[in-house]
Amino acid sequence: MEKEKKPKTITRVITSVVGLPILAVLLIFSNTLIIDIFTAIIALISMYEYFHCFRSTKKANPSEYMGYIFCILIAFAHFVDIKLMYTIIVASIPISLLVLFTELVLSKGTKTVKDIAITMLGICYIPLMLIYLSLIRNMDLGNNLNGRILIWFVLTSSWGSDVFAYFIGRHFGKHKLTVVSPNKTVEGAIAGVVGSVLLGIIYTILCNTLWGTGINYLLIGIITAVLSMISQIGDLAASSVKRYCELKDFSNLIPGHGGMLDRIDSIIFVLPFAYLLLFIL
Repeated sequence: MEKEKKPKTITRVITSVVGLPILAVLLIFSNTLIIDIFTAIIALISMYEYFHCFRSTKKANPSEYMGYIFCILIAFAHFVDIKLMYTIIVASIPISLLVLFTELVLSKGTKTVKDIAITMLGICYIPLMLIYLSLIRNMDLGNNLNGRILIWFVLTSSWGSDVFAYFIGRHFGKHKLTVVSPNKTVEGAIAGVVGSVLLGIIYTILCNTLWGTGINYLLIGIITAVLSMISQIGDLAASSVKRYCELKDFSNLIPGHGGMLDRIDSIIFVLPFAYLLLFIL
């Protein structure tokens, strides 16, 4: 078993080492349009994997077109005023329900309430959560605290939690965390929070030293700890979907990581909460 895990771990590390610099360049130097298009592409791939998860296992027959429409709309987020965007996000839920239930009524039995529920969950879970990537990237809190800097608190909280939880849990974990994901351990979960806080503070030292952001260390420690716990819930949420559909990964798109949704499952949950919490810096 250990020999089987080692090649996967090496592949996972290599993929991360190659992908992280590309992501860094994109998030730091790209303009808003490119960021929104990039986010829309990620959303489309993730949405496809989510729908395929249910469709391929015949667990549900979701109305995929609705999910894809919302994903594509992310690419146009930069054209919309921020206040109007909030209105659109709120209004999208009842509008989607109206369209989907109309489809249900007219489907002559080919659609069920479960299909509607799975579709709505996908819309809320992927595009409506990912839109906050664009919102965070466009934040400007003054004192050099702009989106290019703030977005990395999201990544250190999420991926830092993943990395520390994975390696500590794998080597030292003894107490199972939940039946939703049998490989997760209490030790790994704690390590994920501690690791995220350490990375967050190290990054804050860098921000305060190089850009004079004046971020409070205690405050950022609390924020990253909260975001780390949320990211772990996001990871378990994705695991619960895969467990329901009896799948190990959403796809094999990214070597060592599974599918796109496997890679961003924790970030999806962190984004909206990070957007709210970062305002208090």
